[in-house]
Amino acid sequence: MTTDQGFPRLLGDIGGTHARWAWQERADSALQDISVLPCRASASLFDSAMAYLAAGGHASPQCVSIGIATAVTGDVVRMTNNPWTFSIKELKKSLGVRHCVLINDFTALALSLPRLQASELQPVGGGVAVEGAPIALIGPGTGLGVSGLLRSADGQYCPLSGEGGHATLAATDESEAALLSVLRGRFGHVSAERLISGPGLVELYRASCELHGRTARDLTPAEVSTAAIEASDPDCVASAHYFTAFLGTTAGNLALTLGALGGLYIGGGVVPRLGGAFDEALFRQRFEDKGRYQDYLRAIPCWIITASTPALTGASYALDQVLAAHP
Repeated sequence: MTTDQGFPRLLGDIGGTHARWAWQERADSALQDISVLPCRASASLFDSAMAYLAAGGHASPQCVSIGIATAVTGDVVRMTNNPWTFSIKELKKSLGVRHCVLINDFTALALSLPRLQASELQPVGGGVAVEGAPIALIGPGTGLGVSGLLRSADGQYCPLSGEGGHATLAATDESEAALLSVLRGRFGHVSAERLISGPGLVELYRASCELHGRTARDLTPAEVSTAAIEASDPDCVASAHYFTAFLGTTAGNLALTLGALGGLYIGGGVVPRLGGAFDEALFRQRFEDKGRYQDYLRAIPCWIITASTPALTGASYALDQVLAAHP
C-alpha cells in the first residue's frame, strides 16, 4: 500500500447528540478542520457530512471512515439515540468514495487507546498496566459505550464490538435496590445505559425525588450536573452519587469479564462534565468491591480520557486496517 492511498479522507465520530468530523490530507498529516456539529441540525448523516465538507471548502475525499453510536451489523444502520437511518452502500455511492467504513463509535475509541499520550489521561486510583493484557473501555455520553482491546499473536490490538451498555443493571445495596425498583416500574427493563449516561442523570434525579416525596423539576443533564457540583439540590447530588457508584460497579464487572489487566479507560463526555461531583474514591471503591477478587481489581489502573476527539484517530486507524486487507 502506498503512503498516499486512501487520502484525503473524511473521518467522523457520530453520537446521539453531536457529529464530529475531521479531514486528513495525508498519512503523515495531523487531523485538521475538526468540527462538532449538532446532529439535529441535519436531516441525515449524508447531509451532515456534506455540510462539513462545504464549510471547510474540501473536495470529495478518497475514503470515509466513521465511528457511529449504534451497532453496525449489516448494510442498513439505525442509530439508537438519533433518528438517522441509512444504507452504507448508498452513503458510499452518494459521497462518491472508494471506501466507506462504518464501525461502532466505541470500537473507534478503543482503537485510539494505545495512541493516547499520558497528558490526555487522568488517572483514577492506582494500579499498573500489564503489557499486552486486555484493555477495557466504558464511556457514558448520550448513551453508554462499552468496548475493549485484545492483543493478537502478531502484537496488533483487535477491538471488541458489542452492546454492553444495554446489559441489565444490578443493585449492590438496599438503597440502589429501592431506586431500581422505582425505575423498573417506569421502564420495565433497566439497562446500564438507562442510568449511566447523560439522560440517566435525569432519571436518577427523578427517582431520588420520588423516593423522598419531592416534586421533580424539569431539568436537563447539564442542569443536574451543575446542581450536583454546586450541591444546591439534594436529589441532584444523589443523582451524581448513584451515577458514580453504578459506573464503578459496571466498570469492575467489565474489567473482570475481559481480564483487563491492561487497564480500564473511561470515555464519553459525562464524567468530565461532572467535575468534582464525580467522586473518584467512590468509583474506585465500587470498581474494586468484588469480594475475593478485590486484590485483582485493585491492581488494575483506570483513566479518564481527557483527549478532545480520540475516536476520530481510531476511525482513521480502522480505515488503515481495511485498506491493508483490501487495497
